[in-house]
Amino acid sequence: MIRVLVAEDQSAVRAGLVLILGSAPDIEVAGEAADGEQAVALARELRPDVVLMDVQMPRLDGVAATRIVVGEQLADVLVLTTFDLDEYVFGALRAGAAGFLLKNTDAKDLIAAVRTVAGGEGVVAPAVTRRLIAEFATKPVREPAADPAVLRELTRREREVLSCLGEGLSNAAVAERLDMAEATVKTHVSRLLGKLGLRSRVQAAVLAQELGI
Repeated sequence: MIRVLVAEDQSAVRAGLVLILGSAPDIEVAGEAADGEQAVALARELRPDVVLMDVQMPRLDGVAATRIVVGEQLADVLVLTTFDLDEYVFGALRAGAAGFLLKNTDAKDLIAAVRTVAGGEGVVAPAVTRRLIAEFATKPVREPAADPAVLRELTRREREVLSCLGEGLSNAAVAERLDMAEATVKTHVSRLLGKLGLRSRVQAAVLAQELGI
């Protein structure tokens, strides 16, 4: 069973998410949180597989809560957001979120996304990923720009894989692009994340965009 903690401050929305997730035979809603502080506390107590995290919540926002949950390795985080919250989205991704969903995502895709993140791949809606990354890349960077020197640790193949991640490609798509086995792609992704000190492939995608590779 995939154990999920739902963190959403709007009770009606939270109830809907719980209902959808509970309909899947392999997903169990382990807990519900109405704000960021409660989300962190419950993540520490329940140790779910995935936290479905709203970005805008009282007491502690979703970005800060994501940073704590991921930093303490309590769970993988799947962020809920809307297109007009790009800055919040990328703050959460930099904090280590495994991916994100739009709030108008249908039930089938929500369940599939939770399964994807729980499975360790963390790629959710590649087309949406590409669009948001592209939009973010055109905006002024408020945080210090990434240092290209970090790429020196990567092999040529790892840099090619990183470039593909920057386009929002899934493992299968990367495998096809670079003519390699999907299992080999997963190995390269794992290694480059370790070398770059990143927590998720989506963080790697943001880094690739910032470095222009």
